[in-house]
Amino acid sequence: MDLEEARSLLTAERERVERQLTNTRTAQAEEHDAEAETGDIADPAQSLTEQGVDDAVAAALRDRLAALDRALERVDNGDFGRSIRSGDPIPDARLQADPAAELTVQEAAADEALNG
Repeated sequence: MDLEEARSLLTAERERVERQLTNTRTAQAEEHDAEAETGDIADPAQSLTEQGVDDAVAAALRDRLAALDRALERVDNGDFGRSIRSGDPIPDARLQADPAAELTVQEAAADEALNG
């Protein structure tokens, strides 16, 4: 994959993830405001569970943004398309599916097996 195509994919994905994170934050604020206004007898555990899910979604989106930023740095440094671990090339098909991929499929599978 050429570097301009990579930059374009990464930039578009970054913008999409930023929108999702903004929407998540807005929804969290609206839910919090609505809970404060209702004053009805709501199950507090449900609110805490929803907040936990929202926080986990926001954390995952922030992690994705960090991965995209690292990939953009690799584009700038000329290291894009190579495993950060071994330096082996990452196939274009994998980069098309996930332009922020840092490992080859085999390395990622080995990590998954270890971390289960």
